[in-house]
Amino acid sequence: MPVFQPFKGVRYSSAAVHVDQVIAPPYDVISSAERVRLASRHPANSVLLELPEPDLPAALDRYQVASKLLETWLSDGTLITDERPSLYTYKMTSPNGSASTGIIGALGIEPAGSNDVLPHEETLPKPKSDRLDLLRSTCANLSPIWGLSLSGGLSKTFEPTTPATSEAFDDDGVLHQLWVVSDEAQIKEISESVASSPVVIADGHHRYETAQAYRREMRAMNADAPGDYDYVMALIVELSDEQLCVGAIHRTVAGLPPDFDFLKVFDKYFEIIRAGFNDARTVGALVDSGSMALVLQRDAYLLTPRPVAYEAANSDLDSSLVAVTLNDLPAHTSTHRHTANEAIEAVNRGEAQAAVLLRPATVEQIANWARDRRKMPPKTTFFSPKPRTGMVFRVLQDPFESLS
Repeated sequence: MPVFQPFKGVRYSSAAVHVDQVIAPPYDVISSAERVRLASRHPANSVLLELPEPDLPAALDRYQVASKLLETWLSDGTLITDERPSLYTYKMTSPNGSASTGIIGALGIEPAGSNDVLPHEETLPKPKSDRLDLLRSTCANLSPIWGLSLSGGLSKTFEPTTPATSEAFDDDGVLHQLWVVSDEAQIKEISESVASSPVVIADGHHRYETAQAYRREMRAMNADAPGDYDYVMALIVELSDEQLCVGAIHRTVAGLPPDFDFLKVFDKYFEIIRAGFNDARTVGALVDSGSMALVLQRDAYLLTPRPVAYEAANSDLDSSLVAVTLNDLPAHTSTHRHTANEAIEAVNRGEAQAAVLLRPATVEQIANWARDRRKMPPKTTFFSPKPRTGMVFRVLQDPFESLS
């Protein structure tokens, strides 16, 4: 079963910085403009580690820059290392009051094909060399992957009862709080609870695969000796309705003839009911209802899956049902959109010919697919809010000395 251990966390010194000024969103959702804004917020903002830029005058590539920055911040007191191996309770509270509380620790890296740490969904091709080069250079986990635990009652083992050790608001108004858990008895209880059930990767598949590759490299360099590289920093959250906010990822379609008949294709798999014109009132009602919908440049329609759709998809997920339908289209471009409004606006601006609004996968569906060891289709779920880089780092070893 999954191995979950404490580690000596590296955190920003409260005497040196305000955490609000140095946290950053996950690296893969940061635009170029946002990176500039974050970097200008504070000279020690974590985005400078996660998305480094080369220093041409110093003849340093971007990965060497990240390594040097980490070394500097550790030596000048910007970052401090906890004295004792610890776990870290991490709570995210949205402006609407909903909250998700998990525990950050070092999750054992499993060989490919194991059944203890499970991929949640299929991933789209994406270069992993960038993250691997960054890991090689810094020898640090800069942001946690996000894992879901099937262990019921896990959340009760790390419920915070004291004021947070550090906290910060992000730009979306989400409050991020961190507690240090150093009590050995509590660490043992948490670790045993995590170990009692498989962990499903919710976010960070590529970083986990990068950590697997790094582990193989380091094992080969060290006569297969165990080390810190056998683990990756992970935020583990109990797979329950109380702890998760699961959103859908919608689709837009472009590149088809201007007069293409979308209704004819969708009618094969869905009952179609016209909801009204594509106007603010109609699409607003569709978004609020959380229904499956097809939004075209003129009209909007409710979609109800036919039995043939479930049979063709061999799945109860909206992402599977829509994939079957889109596969019947001629050559086209399909784009993933993280909000319904973003998808609809793409149609209204003429960037897309159609938007397909999906319903979120339920926690029950996620759990059932995990127990069956099945991967959901790519871009099925959008978990929010997202953990912030900069709340805690994990340095695997002294990153500034060569291996002996």
